[in-house]
Amino acid sequence: MKSNILVIGGTGKTGRRVVNILKNEQQNVFIGSRNNTPTFDWNNPATYKSVLKNMDRAYIVYTPDLAVPGAKEAIQTLTEIALQEGLEKVVLLSGKGEKEAEACEEIVANSGLNYTIVRASWFNQNFSESVFLEPILAGHVALPMAAAEIPFVDADDIAEVAAKALLDDSLNGQIITVTGPEKLTFKDAIQIIANAADKTINFQVISLDDYLEGMKNAGVPDDFIWLFGYLFKEVLGNADNQTISHDIEKVLGRKAISFSEFAQKTATTGVWHQSITQSI
Repeated sequence: MKSNILVIGGTGKTGRRVVNILKNEQQNVFIGSRNNTPTFDWNNPATYKSVLKNMDRAYIVYTPDLAVPGAKEAIQTLTEIALQEGLEKVVLLSGKGEKEAEACEEIVANSGLNYTIVRASWFNQNFSESVFLEPILAGHVALPMAAAEIPFVDADDIAEVAAKALLDDSLNGQIITVTGPEKLTFKDAIQIIANAADKTINFQVISLDDYLEGMKNAGVPDDFIWLFGYLFKEVLGNADNQTISHDIEKVLGRKAISFSEFAQKTATTGVWHQSITQSI
């Protein structure tokens, strides 16, 4: 049966993929964003009710991250309105190893709504669609936390799990932890990308303080600098965040996409050979 499904963050890395999957499943999909009508803005709770009206289910992605100040209050308000509007279920994208994100998970779990939590490791697509792309294009990547071993997860896998959770009530009440099938350091990941793209990329280890200072000098807003400091120090420094989960295989019945598979597929698009001006 068709459902009216709201995808908050429906133009983002996982959101747009969830939208495509749900449309292929013949669902009625609505995107919650500032550029859509009705408008949805996380910073304006007055916009929540209009997008939730007449919805059956919702995929919730909080931008920029559930760890930032104000996220808990926003999630609390959104879930209260969702319950009032009669939604059947919500699926929350959360972050693996983030204590603040887990506080938001508890709000959803105690909301009175049916729910599934999708708790994700760092995305492969951070290297092709986000923060690490520009340094890769420049051929020089400088990052802290060089010893951290990260089970990077593919956004395609996250989206497929989230879409299944939206449609399959057997996953109600579950926390699904999604990671890739292997652990890699940043240096490992950059070398895999360099090999796949047939491109020379130098990797440099720097301190977290120097990395954050570089962001400040580049004019990055203070709240984003705080967030990256938190993610590197608290999340990547957390040993639990470096563990591999097999939940993708359990939910989807197939193995998770490896970083090498992601790199080979992405290399064919030429994204790592575009000009730097195009990436900004």
